[in-house]
Amino acid sequence: MTAHRAVAALADELVDHRFKALPPDAEGLTVGALAAQRRNLFTGGFTTPVLALSAESVEHNLALLQTYTERHGLAFAPHGKTSMSPQLFARQLDHGAWGITAAVPHQARVYRAYGIQRIFLANELVDAPALRWLAGELDRDPEFRFLCYVDSVRGVELMDETLREAGATRPVDVVVELGAGEGARTGARTEADCAAVADAVAATSTLRLVGVAGYEGEVPDASGERVRQWLHRLVALAVAFDREGRFAAAADEDIVISAGGSAWFDAVADVFADIPELSRPVLKLLRSGAYVSHDDGRYRHVTPFNRIPEEGALQPAFRLWAQIVSRPTPEQAFLNAGKRDAAYDLDLPQAQVVRSGRDGTVRPAQGITVDRLSDQHAWLCTEPGAELEVGDWVGMGLSHPCTSFDKWQLIPLVEEDGTVTDLIRTFF
Repeated sequence: MTAHRAVAALADELVDHRFKALPPDAEGLTVGALAAQRRNLFTGGFTTPVLALSAESVEHNLALLQTYTERHGLAFAPHGKTSMSPQLFARQLDHGAWGITAAVPHQARVYRAYGIQRIFLANELVDAPALRWLAGELDRDPEFRFLCYVDSVRGVELMDETLREAGATRPVDVVVELGAGEGARTGARTEADCAAVADAVAATSTLRLVGVAGYEGEVPDASGERVRQWLHRLVALAVAFDREGRFAAAADEDIVISAGGSAWFDAVADVFADIPELSRPVLKLLRSGAYVSHDDGRYRHVTPFNRIPEEGALQPAFRLWAQIVSRPTPEQAFLNAGKRDAAYDLDLPQAQVVRSGRDGTVRPAQGITVDRLSDQHAWLCTEPGAELEVGDWVGMGLSHPCTSFDKWQLIPLVEEDGTVTDLIRTFF
């Protein structure tokens, strides 16, 4: 099934109690039918708390990264773990993405269920059941392209053993992961370690070395200089491997050199622009994922566009709306949204606007701060003069997209005037 046909089928899912915040009177409608009604988020029966995704900001962010990667000669496989939304994957592909990046086998299975034909698993894969599933997918679909990390001889041995037992007929394409330094996350720590892993791959018939990769976001004490130093090591490793003929088994494919989270993709673009000519064309693969929704916390402060404003600017697309349910003192108020609704692993939500429960007027949330979260309540501190009463709606900006999407299975896509134009399905 193609990606677009599979995504279109999501509109046939029934609206019911599984999905937070949807209008109770929409029970039994299909998702597509509810979206077609173009209800208003505030007056159309949605219950609080409700997470909204700005239609305008999502489109802006998709277009911005498309033009950025095209301008810098980069292929793009955005990390799907940020949203785990087939609808957003399809839109990323429509905006020129080469494929979608995954972190774990479950995510790859979701991608395949929705027709994704190119998957980059930015992780090692030694789980035997997942490898057997992968072998079956590769055998079943000759057009399916899959790549994953390898960073140890033992990992290569485990992959080879399972794939041989599974009777795999197509080799799994792998890239050697270069670790980002001592104290970093996964990845072979030295070039000699990388060469040993590459030798182990060459000794199998079930794996095929197609490139090198890593994640610059894990460089210890990351700075522009330190990140670029590591990226130069990554490029030098690819050059050495090519000179030594280590990519010969994949002579029909481009040489893959991949990096790129959401914090340092400007450094990736700079260093990858100077990759020397190799024996075959190079697929310069960027994997940034948090850009679709962006945020009002971590990524808003570290986005490369802050360092290169002439390239444009991403827009935060999330807003969590909750209602004041208690106003026990002039200095305190409580919203009906908490840890189960809002990302809080990096920063607390930020109160941005207040929508009056009386007349629907909207004003800045002056003098209102989210102080802490309980499971189902946000604790607000209110300064003298802050206008707030029970029944008011408070719109909050969120930090860290990955842990915002994972709390909501169906998210209204909302235009600036409050019109809900679609409902975004997620699979975490």
